[in-house]
Amino acid sequence: MDDVSSTEKPPGDDPERNRLSGRVKRYAKVGTDVGGVAARLAGQRVFGSSDRAGNAKALREALGGLKGPLMKVAQLMATIPDALPPEYADELKQLQSQAPAMGWPFVKRRMAAELGADWQTRFSSFERTAAAAASLGQVHRAESLSGEPLACKLQYPDMQSAVEADLSQLKILFSIHKRMDPAIDTSQMGEEIGARLREELDYDREARHARLYAEMLADHPTIFIPKVEDTLSTQRLLTMSWLDGRPLLDFKDHSLEERNLLATHMFNAWWLPFCRQGVIHGDPHLGNYSARVDEDGRPIGLNLLDYGCIRIFPTKFVQGVVDLYHGLRTEDEERVVHAYEVWGFKGLTKELIETLNIWARFIYGPLMEDRVRALAEGVSAAEYGRKQAFTVHQQLKEKGPITIPREFVFMDRAAIGLGGVFIHLRSELNYYRLFNDAIDNFSLENVGERQAAALEKVGLTGVNL
Repeated sequence: MDDVSSTEKPPGDDPERNRLSGRVKRYAKVGTDVGGVAARLAGQRVFGSSDRAGNAKALREALGGLKGPLMKVAQLMATIPDALPPEYADELKQLQSQAPAMGWPFVKRRMAAELGADWQTRFSSFERTAAAAASLGQVHRAESLSGEPLACKLQYPDMQSAVEADLSQLKILFSIHKRMDPAIDTSQMGEEIGARLREELDYDREARHARLYAEMLADHPTIFIPKVEDTLSTQRLLTMSWLDGRPLLDFKDHSLEERNLLATHMFNAWWLPFCRQGVIHGDPHLGNYSARVDEDGRPIGLNLLDYGCIRIFPTKFVQGVVDLYHGLRTEDEERVVHAYEVWGFKGLTKELIETLNIWARFIYGPLMEDRVRALAEGVSAAEYGRKQAFTVHQQLKEKGPITIPREFVFMDRAAIGLGGVFIHLRSELNYYRLFNDAIDNFSLENVGERQAAALEKVGLTGVNL
């Protein structure tokens, strides 16, 4: 069953829904910039001997001129191990997450469209300059009539049209990968990325996601979730309480105790909702978190700031994650195979299973040693997972191809992103104890009951499909 908000508006009520004119303009822009690179690639008979570095740079430059979802998709793909050849991943990682903000006259028109012509009377103050601007929208600081600090996330106009146009062009990126190297079938990646990107446009859904996290992490008072202001929110405007904090990277040279505290909060904020309710935050970008500090600037907690990319899994997928963990630890091959099959891998041979285990042991490695350790010694956040992905890829060239189930797109991306945060912080933790605390008394029935109860409480149903 699809995860659908109970208050979702029908298509006819949405004046910006997939406007034909917006799609035509977007197709023209994207087609000119990206299509030129694609044509250049198509004209080369053997991709392996072509100028991959030059082509990758050209693609990055073409995408860099676009503000909107395609840039976000490109950044996302660059963080998924082996979704693209390394030359392309390296170039696409350079795309800026900060997009040019809308000017004040434009903001006034957008706010009036969402809250009415008298919208400014509903705030005691509203900052004209955006505090942050990204690919789909921008955030303004404001203050409620009662004096509470607010964050107003305002979506850019015609984003639904832009998303549909850009997703059609996403096939170009995947066709590049398929022609260069068919070892991994990425067809389901496109479906998953499209579904999650469309969800990110629905700020009513994001508001429910924020409430969902407040519900799931209610027993962790050091993890802070913003409160949604319903009367100041719409499907394209999300107003929440402003959470003061400092960037996590500000603490990378602080004491080990402070770095470990932040890393522990990050671990719990990500793994506990997944292990207990089958929910993950699929965008581990450092900008989506900040450190809550005391008067002396010492970290006392973690702020979770963005809830656009939330993945709700079938409970059997969570069971597979736990089964694979136990199967690898006890060398129970039957349990390992069963976990892969539950996830949707098909046509598995002994050789393919051994290849998949290379990646699985890498992801689970820090969780299987009952000792305090760094996540990875001598590895940078940028290189985390690169060696293992390359090894898997080389083996799949000989033993594949293999189709990656769609659920793995954001699971893998989030796991790698989370690992990158731990490496940046240079944390030293007993990841084994943290993970086993998260799966303590785990059962499929418990996850199902907790998931259903939490979703019902915030007005969400089903899973993301």
